[in-house]
Amino acid sequence: MIDELTCEGYAQRVALPLHDRVGLTTDQRAELLELLASHHMLQDVARWRMVSDIVTQDEYSLDVIVAWDHGLFLVYDTT
Repeated sequence: MIDELTCEGYAQRVALPLHDRVGLTTDQRAELLELLASHHMLQDVARWRMVSDIVTQDEYSLDVIVAWDHGLFLVYDTT
């Protein structure tokens, strides 16, 4: 049973969606999906790589931009 009040329980329930807007290769997509499986909170992202930029959308939403490999960037939509 998953305790919905813990980060561990949350991490086990939620996978980050991947919206491919650049036409990743099959290998790049597999690599990215494996990486995203370990990103459950913004803290996980910040520990993995330095955040390149944060774009404020409104008082509740931010886009967090992180440089990835292959000259590409990942954008994490946070609320």
